[in-house]
Amino acid sequence: MIDRIDHIVLTVTDIELTTQWYELVMGFEREFFVGPEGQPRHALRFGQLKINLQDKATETPTKARVPTIGSGDFCLIASGPLDDFISYLQNIGVAIDMGPVPRRGALGPIRSVYLRDPDDNLVEVAEYLSI
Repeated sequence: MIDRIDHIVLTVTDIELTTQWYELVMGFEREFFVGPEGQPRHALRFGQLKINLQDKATETPTKARVPTIGSGDFCLIASGPLDDFISYLQNIGVAIDMGPVPRRGALGPIRSVYLRDPDDNLVEVAEYLSI
């Protein structure tokens, strides 16, 4: 009955700082949109997905009961070889918390690195070993 994830929401300390980090590190594109009650909203677009960003002050009728900064933990699939992404991180001075390490993704074995965004959300970036 469910096909895929469309978007997730991260509660962050500073929407602009977070947006800049994901633009630089992940190559995401920022999006500004108007929420259901006319309020300003912010998102990060990549592929066919997006991450909506909110801070503690964001007003929206559909919000997690206890939005928590730094509680995000998600895996992204690299668009190219993971080693290229690792080299890129090294070139821009972004630390890898762990990896590369073997893990299991939704479609099978993956090879992953873990890093932290400005709010210490755990961001896993992986490549499939075979599909």
